[in-house]
Amino acid sequence: MIDLRPVVFVIGTLITILALAMIIPAIVDYSVGHADWQVFAAASAVTLFVGVSMILTTRSGWIGFNLRQAFVMTNLAWLVIATFGALPFVFSDMELSVTDSFFESMSGVTTTGATVIVGLDHTAPGILLWRAILQWLGGIGIIVMAVALLPILQVGGMQLFRVEAFDADKVLPRAAQIAGGISIVYVFLTGLAALILWALGLSGFDAVAHAMTSIATGGFSTHDASVGYYDSAAVDWSICGFMILGSLPFVLYLRALRGNLAVLVRDSQVRWFLIVVAAAILLITWWLWRNGVLPPLDALRYGAFNVVSVMTGTGYATAEFDRWGGFSMSLMFVLMFVGGCAGSTTCGIKIFRFQVLYATAKAQLKRLIQPNGVFIPYYNHRPIPEQVSLSVMGFFFLFTASFALLAAGLGFLGLDFITAVSGAASAIANVGPGLGPVIGPDHNYSSLPAGAKWLLSAGMLLGRLELFTVLVLLSRSFWRG
Repeated sequence: MIDLRPVVFVIGTLITILALAMIIPAIVDYSVGHADWQVFAAASAVTLFVGVSMILTTRSGWIGFNLRQAFVMTNLAWLVIATFGALPFVFSDMELSVTDSFFESMSGVTTTGATVIVGLDHTAPGILLWRAILQWLGGIGIIVMAVALLPILQVGGMQLFRVEAFDADKVLPRAAQIAGGISIVYVFLTGLAALILWALGLSGFDAVAHAMTSIATGGFSTHDASVGYYDSAAVDWSICGFMILGSLPFVLYLRALRGNLAVLVRDSQVRWFLIVVAAAILLITWWLWRNGVLPPLDALRYGAFNVVSVMTGTGYATAEFDRWGGFSMSLMFVLMFVGGCAGSTTCGIKIFRFQVLYATAKAQLKRLIQPNGVFIPYYNHRPIPEQVSLSVMGFFFLFTASFALLAAGLGFLGLDFITAVSGAASAIANVGPGLGPVIGPDHNYSSLPAGAKWLLSAGMLLGRLELFTVLVLLSRSFWRG
């Protein structure tokens, strides 16, 4: 039997933080005279009561976490936060259904960016800010989880990034220092992005909201036209840079601050990520210019922004890229799955897994040619343990199978092929917009049936928690152990 007391204690702490965060949009709505401030105040009070009650009833009688408790805690944390995060949407004057509210909240905390809200330009500022806060909190949450939990749980090859301070036999203060350092970097980058966007002409409110959602690679905007609303090359390039910053490993930022500035350049995962981004941008730019869709400079601007947005899973849009032609749509669809670096706010398969898979396949090909030779796959100039290779290959299989089942389920619920396939890809890779006339970059998910929204919400959680973390709970042996 699993002792759930430490799980409940941690979740109580997290939703207490969530309750305090609800006060911010309440103050914003109150300052502009919008009645929704009462909704946030009430939601904050309810959430705070539940969170504090969970803490007080489980604060003693346990020592620490074991692996099974960590798996349960990780899943329940995201589910509970998404549930309580949906309260302001349910009771706001938008009168969203429970399904739509949960979908919006889950999309926020998983930094997916898919939305069901129509008329963002006229939505209360508190709701807009709450969407940004959910994504911002989800972004820092996934970084800490990727650094602290997933390597220890050996999920999908993440053991490659095990930080010594987070090993089970190490003391907590050192781990807290690393988590605190990452948080400071995260806050600094967000503040820097807000200042730059404000200097480029965005209102203070829009600058803060877009800074939060770009560093978190979430993609929630304050306008229906997303970043395209501003029609500014300077804004496009700046946000493009912020999305890339959010896609790099935050642990490397800490090392750079300690004086090792070359670490960001020397890390092979970072180099691969930047090379793939640059290659995709050049291909899209060439395609748009060659086919007369856009002149060269505009092709580079719009191509770069939307490539980075899709590949990092941010989900902003400045153009209807699904109307750029077959090659462009196909490349964008593939980029949905790629993602950024491990230990960043991004989603998808992530670059390091492609590196491990490539190195493993390369070694296997050499063995076929020279059966008596000894060939060892390497990652970042270090041998890749066989356990890591198997874990990564298992992740690829589960990712593909989960995507296929999700797409089939959406098709069963009546969605057309393009909507079902791109919706499944967008959800499990936490990208946001799909392709086609229903959920494309210039549309949203409001018209989908309730069943599809619940299925997509499950896909978002599955993709955000790296598949194994969720699927292990379905094993009988997990609960018997």
